[in-house]
Amino acid sequence: MHAVTPPVWPLPATRGQFAPHRTIAALIALVMLSGCGTIKQTFLGGEDNSEPPAELVPLPADALTVEEVWSTDTGAGSDEQYLRLTPALDGTRIVVADADGSVNAYDAQTGDRLWSTGLDVHITGAPGSDGTVVAIGTDDGDVIGLSAESGKEVWRAKVSSEVLAPPQIAEGVVVVRTIDGKLFGLAGEDGTLRWIYDRTVPVLTLRGTSAPAVARGLIVSGFDGGQLAAIALEDGQTVWEVRLAVPRGRSEVERLVDIDAQPVIADSTVYAVTFQGRIAALDLLSGDLLWRRDLSSHIGLALDDDNVYVTDAKSHVWALDRSNSSSLWRQDKLNARAVSRPGVDGRHIVVGDLEGYVHWLDRDDGSTAARTRVGGAPILAPPLVSNDIVYVYSSDGTLAALRLRRGG
Repeated sequence: MHAVTPPVWPLPATRGQFAPHRTIAALIALVMLSGCGTIKQTFLGGEDNSEPPAELVPLPADALTVEEVWSTDTGAGSDEQYLRLTPALDGTRIVVADADGSVNAYDAQTGDRLWSTGLDVHITGAPGSDGTVVAIGTDDGDVIGLSAESGKEVWRAKVSSEVLAPPQIAEGVVVVRTIDGKLFGLAGEDGTLRWIYDRTVPVLTLRGTSAPAVARGLIVSGFDGGQLAAIALEDGQTVWEVRLAVPRGRSEVERLVDIDAQPVIADSTVYAVTFQGRIAALDLLSGDLLWRRDLSSHIGLALDDDNVYVTDAKSHVWALDRSNSSSLWRQDKLNARAVSRPGVDGRHIVVGDLEGYVHWLDRDDGSTAARTRVGGAPILAPPLVSNDIVYVYSSDGTLAALRLRRGG
């Protein structure tokens, strides 16, 4: 039985049914249909018994200054829905999409709009781009390919159900993850189907899907139920599968071990984390386990040369040693602030939160080094970092380029 959000695929999903959450501890709305279901996290409607977000601590006297390089209103954003519509950064261009079907490209240095395309669709899967093709996904299972240069629609393809994760594009293949446990390999030039990979979906899942990661001809993707799989990019054949976490507990909610966070690949190692489960490092080619430790996250992780940084289910940010998973520090002063996946900005870790704040944490000890606010809307998409500029996209459609003045 597949996990779905009403109404059941292939009927179109109802719009406006999601909202930003305070914390994963607030699993308020449980949607069940014909024995299948998903959990969505929300603080809108009904009584909210979730833990309130922590008050922000004052900045230290030697806090660094944040400069706004540019900022622009791109449109509707996620339209008050719980969608991480992460921008796609391909060289000098940053592409954003909003829930109402608008896709826009901007010059990453100046913020000047390069092109704008309006699509008569409801976008739920953030853009993916390889610099030639921009691919987005919809709630109706459409995948649309646009020219990265002009924004002109090049092709449309149909997949089996809603697309929540950004498509990944490599070696001329567009890899699309759907909420019914499938991966599709589409041809980048025309969207034709090349292969399908399918997994069974548990009875109950979190609303979200792991975006695949691609390296060395392999696709690594996490699935509901705690499985991590490596698939050949060329033909969709399974190379290896590993279960990172085993469902435990008496209730279906207690047994959730979804991998909703995108795996990260560095060198020949894959790093992945599950909800109510584990974070682990595995060999990319064989799937052999290098290390693992208990940690719960549905948000995601980032790497630098030495460490793994992960936002856990309580919005605590951890730094772990990449070689052996030992804890280096934990920043818990952002508790229940719906903190985003981390980004790495030089010697700082940067995250957004539910009130539109962007926080820079010292890489050595996790202390707060700087903070600024980008409007008041939640920042669900992870910050993107390139050439010392941090790109932040908030749920109201604000796209901002920020720079840390490291000299004070």
